[in-house]
This record gives sequence, C-alpha cells and structure tokens, in this order.
Amino acid sequence: MLFENQTYDQERALYGVQDSTIKNCRFTGPADGESFLKEAKRIDVSDCFMNLRYPLWHVTDGKIKNCEMTENCRAALWYDKNIEIENCKMMGIKALRECENIVLKNTVANSPEFIWKVKGLTVENVEILESEYPFFEVKDAKIKNLTMKGKYSFQYDENIEIENSRFDTKDAFWHSKNMVIRDSTIKGEYLAWYSENLTFINCKIMGTQPFCYCKNLRLENCTMENCDLAFEKSTVFAEVKGKIHSVKNPLKGKIKADEIGEIILDETTGGKTDCQILFNSSKIQ
Repeated sequence: MLFENQTYDQERALYGVQDSTIKNCRFTGPADGESFLKEAKRIDVSDCFMNLRYPLWHVTDGKIKNCEMTENCRAALWYDKNIEIENCKMMGIKALRECENIVLKNTVANSPEFIWKVKGLTVENVEILESEYPFFEVKDAKIKNLTMKGKYSFQYDENIEIENSRFDTKDAFWHSKNMVIRDSTIKGEYLAWYSENLTFINCKIMGTQPFCYCKNLRLENCTMENCDLAFEKSTVFAEVKGKIHSVKNPLKGKIKADEIGEIILDETTGGKTDCQILFNSSKIQ
C-alpha cells in the first residue's frame, strides 16, 4: 500500500499499517494527534516531516530515510525491532528507547536521553549536537565516525566497539563493561569511573580525574592531555605517549609514560602501591 504526498494530524493516522510505503507525507496539524505509525510492520518511510509525538512505537521491520523529526516529535521510536534509519534529523527528546536491532547512519540528532536500553545497535557517520545521558544501558553495539557533545554518555553499557569518533562529554563510560575504543578523541572530566574491561587504543584523552575505580583498564598507545589525579583505586595497564600530569593511588597493574608530573600515594595507601609506574626509564614502586 502506498501513502504519498498526504498530510495527517489525527490520532493514530496510519495505525498498524503493514507492507506499506509512506513517502513525502507530513504528520502535523491542528488536531495534534499522536502515535501515527504505531504497531506498523514492514514499512518504508521516506522524505517525511514528523511534528507529532510518539510516531513509531512497537514497529517491526522498518526503513526510515530522509526524514525530519522536529523537537515536537518526542519519544519517536520506542519498543521497535529491526529498524534502519538513514539521513534523518532527530530533534526530539528521548528519540530511541528499548529497541532491538537498530541501524543509524548519516544522521544528525539533538536529543536528550538519546538511545536508551537498545540492544543490537550499529551507528555510522552520526552527529549528536547535544544530549544528556545518551547511550544509556546499550548492549552489543558497533559505532563508527560518531561526533558527540553531551553529558553522562555510555553509562552502564556492555559489549561496545567504538572507532574513529570524537566526544566532548563528561562522566562518560561510568559502570560500563567490555568496551574497545579505537582511534578516537575523548574530551571530558571523570572518564570511565567504575568501569570494567575497557580498552582504549590509539586514543587522545583529555580532562581531569580520568579512570578511577576501574577494573582491568587498558590503554595502548594513547596520549593524555590535562589529565591529573588519574587511575585512583584502579587496576590498570597503560602505555601513554607524552605526559600524564599526575597519577593518584593506582591499585594494581602497570603504568608507563614518557613523563609523569606527580605521583600521589596518600595516607589511604600507606604510601605504597602494587602498581608499577615507569617514566623516563626509571621505575617507582
């Protein structure tokens, strides 16, 4: 079934449609109806303007391309399965939640609480202009070429691969497990506290007090800029090019850097650590 060049503003306008193409339609108007494509199956949506709430809930097997979701299009995709989103604008709050098998490509988002509790996620060539708590409780994701500005990102995540990305985000990766981040730049305070099995490869890391209370943290061929009070109470294996401003109370493992400005072992450790700390060909233990 084809729905083309139409405007809909009523409640549940295309509720439950199946095996349908929705092309160049506008979902907006004075009736201010919501849930216009709820419970749809096997749909192909393209070149549409979405200005109403809760449009795509409980959708199975869908493609969404070249669409604009305004700030009024809040909570756009919830409880969906097998959805491909490409070349879209997603400007409403809480745009993706509790979905499974989602592909997101060539898209721009400005969405607080973006991508929550999603399992099976592919992200490529995406820009998040601003968000709070993006990627919360996400599992099994592959992310490439993501640019993001926000706060409290990637918290309580599991099994994530990230590459060639750029983040300006504080309190990122808290309580996350089993992640590999490659060839990326991460700027932000208090990075990856309470995380487990995180590996950073060829990354640039910026900001105060990174990597505290971590388990099995690994840094391979990374640089650290303006990073002080790093690695407190962490089990860490780090190879850092250049300078770390200060290292504080690391628990176990090995830290190697070209230069470390200060090593702090305070009274809580009795002035000792089981972590090897090496710099300028000298070792302090």
